[in-house]
Amino acid sequence: MAKVVKMSAFPAEPEDGYEHYSFTAHQGQEPLRVDKFLMNFIENATRSKIQKGIKEGCVRVNDIIVKSNYKVKPNDVVRVVFKHPPHENLLVAQNIPLAIVYEDDALLVVNKPAGMVVHPGHGNYDGTLVNGLIHHIENLPSNSNERPGLVHRIDKDTSGLLVVAKTENAMAHLSKQFFDKTSKREYVALVWGNVVQEEGTIEGHIGRSLKNRLQMDVFPDGNFGKHAVTHYKVLERFSYVTLVACRLETGRTHQIRAHMKYIGHTLFNDERYGGERILKGTTFTKYKQFVDNCFKILPRQALHAKTLGFEHPVTGKFMQFDSEIPEDIQLCLEKWRNYTVNQKE
Repeated sequence: MAKVVKMSAFPAEPEDGYEHYSFTAHQGQEPLRVDKFLMNFIENATRSKIQKGIKEGCVRVNDIIVKSNYKVKPNDVVRVVFKHPPHENLLVAQNIPLAIVYEDDALLVVNKPAGMVVHPGHGNYDGTLVNGLIHHIENLPSNSNERPGLVHRIDKDTSGLLVVAKTENAMAHLSKQFFDKTSKREYVALVWGNVVQEEGTIEGHIGRSLKNRLQMDVFPDGNFGKHAVTHYKVLERFSYVTLVACRLETGRTHQIRAHMKYIGHTLFNDERYGGERILKGTTFTKYKQFVDNCFKILPRQALHAKTLGFEHPVTGKFMQFDSEIPEDIQLCLEKWRNYTVNQKE
């Protein structure tokens, strides 16, 4: 475990550079290579990028530059230091095609493709939805996290609908709706296993995992994390996986991914939560090949933000938008349909 503090940029001495991240290893930390340690704590960072930074002398432990094979020990302070300030503070407008579903003077609704990061961060300094938005619209209002226009967000490898505020009034009005839980957000997800109940509700506080800071865990006793509620309904069953609709009552980070894993139904091909392994099914080689082919067709977690509804901040009219399930998920579902039919014959 580790106590994690993400530092803001500060003008350090030239020879020190700018601190991007600082992590203090927990007293119970078992010896672990520093590159693997950082993989568990820096979102969207690949091991090759981390190792490159280490080779360039950008990683220090207790203020000493280390190599990749350094073993992190209890109470070690691991810092990531570059000669430039964190790029998430440097927003650049880019002419990126946006799938705009609706737009007026107050807001727009966009259908984000899988693979697109919503806002700049470590390892994704440009090419994000925000980079495209600030090119499309001048003077977008910033939220409390200084992310222009964003009222909510979805994960990089989750596809689907997002509403973006174009004015300060729209930002305040829409943000309040999300806070008050009056907005409507419904996702479709393919999950491992046969979900027994046709519908149900998952309640349990969600917070950062105490073992892996890139994951969220459910804390049912409520002593950690934030209150979270997910309502689900079975849409279709395919032998060893189930298609479900998930309606969010709250909007916590990785809420559906964490809640579904908590009840034993990890999202299909969700690598971060273990869904890229065969969790249900047979041991036959032919079945393993079939699942591998499904993973190739759908190389990301099977999650799509399908429906979005909210009250327009100017007219007061309730607006609802629905999006098509993307092709990669559709193709995967079709393979599972055919597999299920062949199993019954």
